[in-house]
Amino acid sequence: MKQIHFKNISEFNQFQNLPEPENPLFTIGHNKLDAGEIEKCVLSDEEVSYTSQFYVINLKNIVSGELIYGRTKYDCTTGTMLFTAPGQTIVAIDLVISSEAWFLAFHEDYIRGEEIRKRIKKYNFFNYNVNEALHLSPKEEQTIKTIFRNIESEYQNNQDEFSKEIIISQLETLLKYADRFYKRQFLNRKEINKALFTRFTEILDRYLESNQFEEKGIPSVEWLANQLNVSHRYMSDTIKAETGKTTVDQINLYLVEEAKNLLLVPNNSISETAYKLGFEYPQYFSRLFKKKTGMSPKEYIENASMN
Repeated sequence: MKQIHFKNISEFNQFQNLPEPENPLFTIGHNKLDAGEIEKCVLSDEEVSYTSQFYVINLKNIVSGELIYGRTKYDCTTGTMLFTAPGQTIVAIDLVISSEAWFLAFHEDYIRGEEIRKRIKKYNFFNYNVNEALHLSPKEEQTIKTIFRNIESEYQNNQDEFSKEIIISQLETLLKYADRFYKRQFLNRKEINKALFTRFTEILDRYLESNQFEEKGIPSVEWLANQLNVSHRYMSDTIKAETGKTTVDQINLYLVEEAKNLLLVPNNSISETAYKLGFEYPQYFSRLFKKKTGMSPKEYIENASMN
């Protein structure tokens, strides 16, 4: 497999046969082909691994081939946006894209000292796997393309003291719309969300049945996401959209529900229940149980014995 690492924006542009960037820390461009030229837009005719030291945002439609990120294949669909952060790896295999594919790239130094640098860390989609890309409706796609065009227009203009401020403002608008459309995507994918949450619960069930809580402790969010073959941020967002609660809340609720059963087993002490559910210290278990039920484990047992 051929490996390509872009150390800077200039190398990124050179690879795509584009001129030197107007700013060494920022670039934007797009491929616009006629329908009959679609076969000419070949990004790779072999298996190629790409990494970079900067952020990249793509809007494209894959016609054929594969794009792989982590252990997952790209979910091909018209009007798809892909967000990658510095250091992430993408593998392209015999990749052909359709007409009018947009991209922009910017180094972290470009936004250093700007408010957007603080906010960009909160946009989970820069850490999503490729099959968790943003799938746009035709109307949403036009909105995003308009912003790309606005940024390109300012980028191609004779840059002055206002250029960077205007570009960053448009970039923030692009990210805010992406965030809005992602939230819409989560709401519209109820069945997918429900299926993921069902699998999440099944993994906890198997973990419990095989005594792994007692042997290995409470599983981490990252471990659970790995079992689901998704990024932990995507899993957390999906569970929040489906249940209104965080992943940690859901794990804790699962533990409390199982504790209710274990506490009522004859001759099973509160400490034994805590250890079986992965708690190193019984007092932590008791604190969580009371927080979620309003009763201490002892009060719960006494209350159950009277009913």
